Amino acid sequence: MRLSFGMETRQLQTQKLAPKMIQSMEILQLPVLALQERVEQELNENPMLEVTEEELAPDDVEEKEDPNEPAEDEKELVVQEDDKSNTEDFERLANMDSDSSQNFDDFRTSANRTQEAQDRQHDLMANAMERPESLNDYLMHQLAEMEIDTEVEQLAERIISTLDARNGGYFKASLRDLLPAECTDEQIARAEEALRVVQSLDPPGIAARDLSECLMNQLDPDLEHYEALKVLIEHHLEDLAENRLPLIEKRTGLSIEEIQAAKLDFHHLNPKPGAAFLETHVPIVTPDVVVEQDATGRYIARLEDDRLPPLRISEYYRQRLADKNASSEERDFIRRKIESANWLIEAIQQRRNTVHKVAQSIVDYQKKFLDDGPEFIEPLKMQQIADVVGVHVTTISRAVDDKWIQTPRGIFPLKRFFVHGTRSEDGEDIAWETVRLKLIDLIETEDKQKPHSDDDLVKELSKLGLTVARRTITKYRKKLNIPSSRQRKDWTKAKPQE
Repeated sequence: MRLSFGMETRQLQTQKLAPKMIQSMEILQLPVLALQERVEQELNENPMLEVTEEELAPDDVEEKEDPNEPAEDEKELVVQEDDKSNTEDFERLANMDSDSSQNFDDFRTSANRTQEAQDRQHDLMANAMERPESLNDYLMHQLAEMEIDTEVEQLAERIISTLDARNGGYFKASLRDLLPAECTDEQIARAEEALRVVQSLDPPGIAARDLSECLMNQLDPDLEHYEALKVLIEHHLEDLAENRLPLIEKRTGLSIEEIQAAKLDFHHLNPKPGAAFLETHVPIVTPDVVVEQDATGRYIARLEDDRLPPLRISEYYRQRLADKNASSEERDFIRRKIESANWLIEAIQQRRNTVHKVAQSIVDYQKKFLDDGPEFIEPLKMQQIADVVGVHVTTISRAVDDKWIQTPRGIFPLKRFFVHGTRSEDGEDIAWETVRLKLIDLIETEDKQKPHSDDDLVKELSKLGLTVARRTITKYRKKLNIPSSRQRKDWTKAKPQE
């Protein structure tokens, strides 16, 4: 093979995203709270950007010569890096006192902005939730109040230190792991005593080594069905989970009625007693869009972006940019910062327009859902909304990502309204949400002595005009955490199988 060096001309078509386009996509994808944080960050980092002050009273505003002509400082500012002249813009920006003593080297945060940041930090600290007591601390406090042997107490502390609320508070280690390598029988006995001490603490069932021990430690001997529960827990946990009551009846001699009565007490036991100490994080949902109904009955989407302050370019730095005495370095710096601020302002406005159009299109399409409830949601694809709004489908995806809408039916993520579907026998499009609700209704109203199998559910849905495959029914049932027909069966009055 011959290798050589040379030059040749090629014509290629490539696509590159401009920084302005990238920023617009990022801003579009942000939910309102994240966008608020982004704006606050830009206000702190970019001295050219500031919050628009409140409008003056009419008496304090001088009347313009021509009401239809916008004020000089309201005209669109165009600053381009490849256009160094911008003479008209610079002259238009000369609307402040040129004798101002502030200069380029003094970009200090205003006192008001500093005070606002301090107030936000103070509110954050004042409203911060107190950290809840952990499982280990809770057990340690109980242990400290007990009068026990010092060595047993030290071993109990070691056992407590191994417990984790995430696995329910089970003792997964080995007692020998807490002792020296060459431990005596007396030391092992002490460790077992320490484990019993920890297991006697609240919550009941803590520090168990398996599920059976956890449930047994919660049993109260005074319970009416104590003996039956003891048998079920020690020998028939799996059969109980699978609802194999006739098999349990055959092997234990207990009647179906006795087993059912014991099951009622069984459901009061906690298989994961330590899980109550898990720190649960509930995300704060702030709707980006609010839907209201007008006098004509139409649903109107309104953006909930009052948290975003109105932004503008600093008047002082506009003046500095037009000042002929400003150095080239200062003018270049101001030009870059003004361009960055303009990009942010335009991106926020573009986000506002896009999200509003997308939300209104979704609301118009899903009117039946808003009128009659989730069962009447329509099948909808993002491409359909993209065609209505006149944008690419990826723009729709970014516009609805991580955003919530408040409707008369509740608060939902915007993505909730995009659902796939199937076709009824008469060719009508039916959303999978409708199928899911019908499936739940069939199972809730079934005869528990003869519960529907998955094949039966297919036939019942077919009677309603919904053609659904059996594997789809099985998938939906498992996704909804609905047990199988055997597990749902009520054996109380059913005749046991031979």
